[in-house]
Amino acid sequence: MRFVAVTDIHENSKRSQQLAGVLRGEEFDALLVAGDLTHFSGADKAVEVLKPLLELDIPVFAVHGNCDGRDVPELLSGLGINAHNRRVEVGGVGIVGIGGSNITPFHTIWELTEDEILRILERNYREGDIILSHVPPHGTVADRVHFGHHVGSRALREFIEREAPPVVVCGHIHEGRGIDRIGETLVVNPGPLFRKYYAVIELEEEIKVELKKL
Repeated sequence: MRFVAVTDIHENSKRSQQLAGVLRGEEFDALLVAGDLTHFSGADKAVEVLKPLLELDIPVFAVHGNCDGRDVPELLSGLGINAHNRRVEVGGVGIVGIGGSNITPFHTIWELTEDEILRILERNYREGDIILSHVPPHGTVADRVHFGHHVGSRALREFIEREAPPVVVCGHIHEGRGIDRIGETLVVNPGPLFRKYYAVIELEEEIKVELKKL
């Protein structure tokens, strides 16, 4: 299984067009979008961002980010690609989605308590599933902001420590681009697509991750 992972497009449709051009003609099993398609905008901007990616012959699964407008989750559901608070499957591989972020100091549009994050995971996860989460787990390279603090979800981290999913794809923290490990779990923050970053993940006997740039 081969996946493309992107996050934090922040309504830069030029970047999604560039990515579509790079991916066109290659073989992937799914495109995973970890939120913040827009920058505090609504479905109209999200459609602009998604259009070139949806035109590829690749299944797309997405969650909203904390900066996406109130109508963005409804749009994702209408397009049949919403993975938030759901378990979806592609090629026998399960994907559990968590949109929004944990609580921030900035009172953004979509924020969840740690209890809410944990309930989503416990309700939907099955052994071996991939987690597609806008917010990263706490205490990794993926959730470390410029001044060094870790701001990710503690509930997500505790769940990972307990259940050991193979891969967690996340975003939210733009400077947290990187690959980390919690036990047997690979944590991948592809970096923001608006800065030209994305990742390719191969699920074989050994999981391989490449951080890429357009």
